[in-house]
Amino acid sequence: MNVETQLRKAEIEDRNAIWAIIQQSIERRKQDGSTQWQNGYPNMGTVESDIAKGFGYVLTVENEIAVYAALILNDEPAYSTIEGAWLSDGEFVVVHRVAVDGKFAGQGMVKKLFDHIEDFTRAQGIQSIKVDTNYDNIAMLKILESKGYSYCGEVLLADGMRKAYEKIII
Repeated sequence: MNVETQLRKAEIEDRNAIWAIIQQSIERRKQDGSTQWQNGYPNMGTVESDIAKGFGYVLTVENEIAVYAALILNDEPAYSTIEGAWLSDGEFVVVHRVAVDGKFAGQGMVKKLFDHIEDFTRAQGIQSIKVDTNYDNIAMLKILESKGYSYCGEVLLADGMRKAYEKIII
């Protein structure tokens, strides 16, 4: 599927569409039997905070929001302690809260999102991208592997241990 996609900062006007996409993702995780995102996080307050801090980004397909993600520069306190080792200790982009609209699920949109994030990271002159995911998030684990991310170990987030990955960009 060769469609025009664009990564842009989320605007406050996008919050309802983003929240609807996150709710779909929460339900899909539940249907998959996952414990991830089943405790009230993320929520509308999370989305509004991401947008206010400039962390919220959307991947659009012909101006329609297909994927949401939070991109945070050099700041994830949980990443300072890892059971394992990061590939680098330079500047990094953290990817959190990736959620796909059900209408676009299974169409490679998260892979396109990661392509855009890599371009964004390179353009900022930042060394790497770090991301974590739940052990049972098979779809995300497969995407990270296919995009060349290296498993680095485990990090402890508020709701439990996560598998941590990094990819050197420059």
